Amino acid sequence: MRTLNVGLIGTGNIAPAYIEGCAPFDVIKLTACADILADRAREFAAEHGLAAYSVDDLLARDDIDIVVNLTIPAVHAEVSLQIIEAGKHAYSEKPLAIDRADGEKVIQAAAAAGLRMGCAPDTFLGGGLQTARKAIDDGLIGQPIAATAFFMAHGPESWHPNAGIFYLEGAGPLFDMGPYYLTALVNLMGPVARVSSSAQISFPERIATSEALMGQALPVEVNTHIAGALEFEIGAIATVITSFDIWGHNLPNIEIHGTEGSLSVPDPNRFDGAVSTLKGGAREWNDVPLTHSTNIGRGAGVADMAYAIQSGRPHRASGQLAFHVLDIMCALEESAAQGRHIEIKSVLEQPPALPAGLADGMLDA
Repeated sequence: MRTLNVGLIGTGNIAPAYIEGCAPFDVIKLTACADILADRAREFAAEHGLAAYSVDDLLARDDIDIVVNLTIPAVHAEVSLQIIEAGKHAYSEKPLAIDRADGEKVIQAAAAAGLRMGCAPDTFLGGGLQTARKAIDDGLIGQPIAATAFFMAHGPESWHPNAGIFYLEGAGPLFDMGPYYLTALVNLMGPVARVSSSAQISFPERIATSEALMGQALPVEVNTHIAGALEFEIGAIATVITSFDIWGHNLPNIEIHGTEGSLSVPDPNRFDGAVSTLKGGAREWNDVPLTHSTNIGRGAGVADMAYAIQSGRPHRASGQLAFHVLDIMCALEESAAQGRHIEIKSVLEQPPALPAGLADGMLDA
């Protein structure tokens, strides 16, 4: 299997994680980067042994097979379309787009061009969440009937150097952190059929306390507390909260409850973490031994797509999965605004589980 060359568009906060996360996979090699800030691209390239180009020049290169889109959410769809139009396979940071119409354009463009579209998060490929998936598939807790998922914090203004973008359209806790939780739930229990929710903007502005933005007022355009109910096609119901308004809590990240027991699932923003189960009638939780490697990071989804491009199999962190998650997030916002259930119209097959026992740096048996 040959190595596919990968270029990055966007060299901001998340880019170093892709440098580290792609490195263990022989099927891909990061070779180039671009950024609208040319100096930043050159500095990043020098630090990581890449070639720096303008966006147009990177997309024009014949020796780049996959381009990873690490731009801001508001232009994810626009940049992904540029990548596809240039004849490259595209992989985007989450979310796929900030509305359904743009998400559909990206999916349709890739399909029409015969190219792959992938999208973060790929954390569900990590050892923690894949162990949880295997436990459910093996019937360890019986048939899933309920779930809970909680992301609750007090926003990124205390630490992020560009925190203002998290309170603008296409961000907020739902679109920023929701993809991790919703992708994990869909990976574990399959597609969602309909949703309902309530939401609010709790504070009309935030005051930054990070070193870069100390004292700046950050206007808030999006809901910062969203409480939703998800009804899955298998019949399970999940309670999901995403919030930038909570100072602290003692709630779990994710729990799946079945007819024969309950499963504690690790933080879906990580590739590792402990998995434990409480069998029906028992009083104590017991650890589930990890069945998959935790020596994996951001970029695993890119590598999985590279394997799939060459073998012809579906890739797991797919554009279709990301669009289903986008559809759910848009529906949660619509439900809160309209005060009614919203049907999820996107069609999705549950992503295939990773085989257990794979060696590090491998994603196929």
